Amino acid sequence: QVQLVESGGGLVQTGGSLRLSCRASGRTFSSYAMAWFRQAPGKEREFVAAINRSGDSTAYADSVRGRFTISRDNAKNTLYLQMNSLKPEDTAVYYCAGSQSRSVITSARTYDYWGQGTQVTVSA
Repeated sequence: QVQLVESGGGLVQTGGSLRLSCRASGRTFSSYAMAWFRQAPGKEREFVAAINRSGDSTAYADSVRGRFTISRDNAKNTLYLQMNSLKPEDTAVYYCAGSQSRSVITSARTYDYWGQGTQVTVSA
């Protein structure tokens, strides 16, 4: 198993930036494809970004492409999400997730391990 702990959320104004981190412990971090999902109040959890085991392949939701960047540092067992040009509609709880898949995957059902989430609030 792998345990995931997110950090870096907070309150930011429209147009601002935040960097989320997800620290993994337990089994080898590099054995997992990783992703970020988010859930806004009253809405279903949605895919944000994903990255493969080695970090050389990524995928993004259309709503964040060009503004968000997912990356990982396998030596530090850490996943990142750099969020720029934030909008009020980005307000949500952000979750990192891990899967033993060998490829980039966007479906939440494929992810077996989840963090507890970190709140991101973007004020207008």
